[in-house]
Amino acid sequence: MSVLKDEVGPNKMAFTLKDGGTSFQFPVNPEEVSISRSKGYETINMLEHGEFDFAQGEKVKEITFSSFFPKEYDAFYCMYEDLPDPRVAMNVLNTFLISKKPLRLIISETGVNVPVFIVSLNSSFRGGETGDIYFDLTLRTWRDSKVEKVGSAASGGKSGSRTDLKKSSKTYTVKSGDSLSKIAKLELGSSSKWNEIYKLNAKIIGSDPNRIKPGQKLVMP
Repeated sequence: MSVLKDEVGPNKMAFTLKDGGTSFQFPVNPEEVSISRSKGYETINMLEHGEFDFAQGEKVKEITFSSFFPKEYDAFYCMYEDLPDPRVAMNVLNTFLISKKPLRLIISETGVNVPVFIVSLNSSFRGGETGDIYFDLTLRTWRDSKVEKVGSAASGGKSGSRTDLKKSSKTYTVKSGDSLSKIAKLELGSSSKWNEIYKLNAKIIGSDPNRIKPGQKLVMP
C-alpha cells in the first residue's frame, strides 16, 4: 500500500483547475492529453494580384482529455481518498463551462500552467459501473487581447510593426485631341474641375494649361 501511495502522492502528476481561490483536482488522471497548436494566417485578396497570406502568430491552443469520476475509491487509479460525489463533480465542471471568467489549468510535473476556458464537456455512463460518470473535456487557452492604437502616445507616435498600405494615385494618359476641360469632364464629371488637374500637374504641363501633349501621364485628383 505504501508503494501505491507513493506512486499517486503529491510529487506525482496532478490535474487541477483553479477558479480564483477555488481548486478542483481531478480524482483520476487521464491516460492521454492532446494539445493542438497551429499557426494562424490572414488571407488578403488584392485585385489583379490574387491572394496573399500573412502570418498572424500562433493560434489559441486546444487541450483535450478524457477521464471519469469514480463512485468508489480505488488506490490503483485514484489520486486521493476523499472523492467528490460524481454528480457534484460534474456540476462543478458545468459551472466552469458556463463561467465567463478564465480558469487556470495546472498539470504538475509538466510545466503546464495556463489560463483556459472550457469549450466542450460531454459525459456518459457505462453499464456495470453504477455511479461512475465518464467525461470528455476540451479547453482552449485564453489570451488577453490588448489592442494598441497606431500613433498613440504610448507608442510614441510610431506604428510599430504594422505596415500601412498607401492608396495608389489614379493617372490619366493624354490622348490626341484631349484638353484639360475634356479630361475633367470625362474623369471627374465636370469640365470646370480642369484647374484641379492643372494644379497637380503644373510641372509636367508647363505654364500654359492649354498645351498638353499626347502621352503625358497626369495625376487625377
